Amino acid sequence: MIRATAAGVTLAVRAQPGARKTAITGIYGEGPAAQLKISVHAPPLEGRANEALIAFLAETFSISRSAVIVTAGELSRSKVISLRGVTLPQATARLAEWISLT
Repeated sequence: MIRATAAGVTLAVRAQPGARKTAITGIYGEGPAAQLKISVHAPPLEGRANEALIAFLAETFSISRSAVIVTAGELSRSKVISLRGVTLPQATARLAEWISLT
């Protein structure tokens, strides 16, 4: 779900557009295929859900929007998102505030 890279970390994300509010809601799947489940208020039209997801992750990790990049799955609910400038311990600690990663 979270992997360290040279530039930061990547998150495997399962987006749920059209939700009541934007929030991390849990984990989708198990083991190596597990993804961070994030509900997104915006509808999946014209990239609005991706923009809302980017804004939410930028705010959650206190980084700029330009540091959040959808690297795979732009048109899919399953995405890989790169967070530049975030370390693995920082990402794990921040996500632990929302969900149990064990």
